[in-house]
Amino acid sequence: MVTLVNLRAYWRFFVVVRQFLPLLVAYARDRHRFLIVGGRRRVDAEMRRERADRLLDSLLTLGPTFIKLGQLLSTRPDILPPEYIDVLTQLQDEVPPAPWSDARTVVESELGPVDEAFDGFDTEPISGASLGQVYTAEFQGSEVAVKVRRPDIEPLVEADLRVIRWSLPVLLTFIDESRAFSLENLADEFAKTIREEMDYEREAEMLREIRSNFDDDDAIVVPPVVEERSGARVLTMEYIPGTKINDLETLAEKDLNRTEIAENLQRAYLQMIIEDGVFHADPHPGNLAVTDEGRIIFYDFGMSGRVDDFIQDKIVDFYVAVANQDIDGILDALIEIGTLSPEADRQVMGEVMELAIQDVRGEDIEQYRVQQIIGQIEDSIYEFPFRLPKNLALVLRVATVVEGVCVTLDPDFDFISIATDYLTDQGYREESVRQYIDEAGDQVQQSVLSAVRAPPKLERALDRIDRENFHVRAEIEDSNDVFDTLAKRIVYGLLLTAGVLSTSVLYSFATVRSTAIAAAFSVGVALLLYRSFRSRKGIRTKPQFTRQNLKQRRPGEGD
Repeated sequence: MVTLVNLRAYWRFFVVVRQFLPLLVAYARDRHRFLIVGGRRRVDAEMRRERADRLLDSLLTLGPTFIKLGQLLSTRPDILPPEYIDVLTQLQDEVPPAPWSDARTVVESELGPVDEAFDGFDTEPISGASLGQVYTAEFQGSEVAVKVRRPDIEPLVEADLRVIRWSLPVLLTFIDESRAFSLENLADEFAKTIREEMDYEREAEMLREIRSNFDDDDAIVVPPVVEERSGARVLTMEYIPGTKINDLETLAEKDLNRTEIAENLQRAYLQMIIEDGVFHADPHPGNLAVTDEGRIIFYDFGMSGRVDDFIQDKIVDFYVAVANQDIDGILDALIEIGTLSPEADRQVMGEVMELAIQDVRGEDIEQYRVQQIIGQIEDSIYEFPFRLPKNLALVLRVATVVEGVCVTLDPDFDFISIATDYLTDQGYREESVRQYIDEAGDQVQQSVLSAVRAPPKLERALDRIDRENFHVRAEIEDSNDVFDTLAKRIVYGLLLTAGVLSTSVLYSFATVRSTAIAAAFSVGVALLLYRSFRSRKGIRTKPQFTRQNLKQRRPGEGD
């Protein structure tokens, strides 16, 4: 089995490289116009969109695993430019269903003969996805939904995951440090997530837990598991029909309050993430429906996740800071949670957060600020000093997709208002005020102690200066190896000088062959010296969004 997976992986690696090689060559040419020498190539929004279309075609060609990967990438503006995000959001988790004869083999290997396991079974699937497909059936007089894992999907996924691991070091050479961090975490999280999504026993466990958390909530419906007809590759649930949540026309015909539905959806996810610590992580419209009474039905818990206590606390801090419009608190929460680099320009990031809050609230934004900040960063947000720890990947996906669903239901939906009301109702804002008062008291106490300790220390320092026994030690952080590069340039310069002199002497007194060898050596050293000057490095410089490059950047630079 392992050998078969390896052989499949080698073949898939060849197929994947053939699909992505043109894009990789294009990215290499962006850095050096002629691959080895030359300046950077200007890449505009139109070129990025064309490349995104080619990437979309490649993902569709490569099949289920890469379709899932594309869907996850479509929620990651920290990795891809906006044009790619727009194009990849078109990816739907829909592929032609496997023949019933193959699906039947899976069902019967788990549950026994279909005719004995169910009173009736409709062999036409009601939905088909990349990893499984869903049928309706009759069991003990009730209609049920039977989710069947796609036949022979496991070896294909395992081979593709190996290909992704093998390809990752190559991809990391084309991107900056900040996005490399996010991409490595995404690869790890993707492998974990897709394996969990194929495990229907885990899905049943998550479904039961989330259902129990909403037992007393009249606004939410989670279908129960039919335990007797479920296994590792087959999951049977009670079938609860409803109107697709983005079918606005039907919702209007049934006189359902779309704003209320959006509020209930937002509150449900706030509860799952902040309080329960277990959440449904795939809230796209295909997995959400609405009953005739206006209750929200959740389908498909294959993609679900957990949030640890630390992340929950920091998410609460973030939401409380947003509710209070405390910009410093927002930035502190993002840094502590690991999504924002501590070296980011706080003033500029604060301005961006202010604009983001105004935009979410639907407030008027001064046009010149939009032009100065948002217009400059729209096509370079993926170069921001943002990164995404692996334990936040699914949380970000949820936040992104839920936002889209809620805005579809109500274009004027105010996320901050709902989050603020929720935090107030649950007592989080009151708790944050008490914590702030306690911390302020501690700071006052520490300030008093510092005021008492400072004069003696200052007097001792002045005494040492007066005795000329005062030393200052400075350490220079050279994370980009500036001094190492400088040393190389000096060595290259000396070698080049020696080579030129040697060539001149040999040309006058030696053979043509000796002169050619010396000349070739000199040319090689000259190329190395030239390339060292083409690499722009500086002490403590990292690709990030700062006030300086805000003024200097122009649309269309870089990809």
